[in-house]
Amino acid sequence: MIKWMKIALRNILKNRRRTMVTLLAIAVGFAAVSLFRGYADRTYWGIRQMAIRGEGLGHLTIYKKGWLEKGKIEPDRYMFSKGEIQRIIDLVEEDNDVILATPQLSISGLVSNGRTSAIFLANGVIPKDEKTIKGGWAAFSPVKGETLDDDKPYGVEVAEDLAKLLDLKPGSDAVVMAPTLDGQMNALDIQVAGLYDTGSDATNDKFIRVPFAFAQALYDTEKADRIVVLLKDWKRTESARDRLLSSLTDAGLNSEIRTWNEISLFYSKVKGMLDMIFMFLFVIVLVIVVMSVVNTMGMAVLERTREIGTLRALGLKRRGVGLLFAIEGAMIGLLGSVSGVVLNIAAWALIRGVEPTYVPPGVSTRVSLVVNLVPQAMIFLVLFLVFLSLIAALLPARRAARQNVVEALGHV
Repeated sequence: MIKWMKIALRNILKNRRRTMVTLLAIAVGFAAVSLFRGYADRTYWGIRQMAIRGEGLGHLTIYKKGWLEKGKIEPDRYMFSKGEIQRIIDLVEEDNDVILATPQLSISGLVSNGRTSAIFLANGVIPKDEKTIKGGWAAFSPVKGETLDDDKPYGVEVAEDLAKLLDLKPGSDAVVMAPTLDGQMNALDIQVAGLYDTGSDATNDKFIRVPFAFAQALYDTEKADRIVVLLKDWKRTESARDRLLSSLTDAGLNSEIRTWNEISLFYSKVKGMLDMIFMFLFVIVLVIVVMSVVNTMGMAVLERTREIGTLRALGLKRRGVGLLFAIEGAMIGLLGSVSGVVLNIAAWALIRGVEPTYVPPGVSTRVSLVVNLVPQAMIFLVLFLVFLSLIAALLPARRAARQNVVEALGHV
């Protein structure tokens, strides 16, 4: 086989210009696909962390059975009672994959600075649990001022655009109003502890974060509409859901569990879009590689007709001629892919050194353009392009093997 590979390498270097053009096409195509795969991989990580940590969704969210269908119509009926909350937390935190289980309560109403009012949406969270959920993500979305504090139940965090709309700053006082679960209007004083950026244009002028006890007081209830579960590893989300749902059912707690990616529509939509772009780009590169290899090998067969005739006259069988051209095609794919790996690493290093930034659609802040190196994807792509080049070379190889020996020797 080594001898065949030496012969194949010598043959593809006979026409260096044409070979270099083909290798360049494969290398650029490889780098384009690999870089986009690295960009998508980093983007998936970012929006996954944004959903789990930034939005505070955790990995799993436990609802009472029927909440998702009828909870907005009859909220009091489909919320967890104080006793159920504690039972669920105790049961869930027994699982080895669970870091934390914490109750939350969504509220909405009007917030006023005394002169102007605006609609708000708020998430009632336990401050110390919220810090655990955010973890290192807090550095990506710092709060300007103070964060939520268990010892300051009236202190809230306000989204920056909403604060700007109502002329609120850290230390400012305001009033929130909302109907209780019984339909009575309730109003409570708040003090702006800090300002934060939600990361989305659609929510930055509406969101507030409040302590869980404050949310319960505004709705005049001791209940929670969900319990958020944080796991040690996001890859265990599905298996943990199955186990926890089984445990809750056995304990007589009628619940339903949703995963973070089921709740985060932004993640699923962005992932679907990037997957479609990647497939489109991959098909384009596939066509380029096939056409380049077929053209190169076809010209090689035409130029080496007499050589093929000579090899056949010396006893080389048709299978041997086909194998020789197939090996040449595979080597072109291999050399082009290796060149693509080098080009990919060079582009990755350049991006990492320059650190460009941009503002993605629907996001309110600039983010760094980061591209990951994904070794598994690169290895798969190398093997795939080598195989694809070998397949693309089979048609010219078959034509070369079928040539008549006498006609091939007399070819001019």
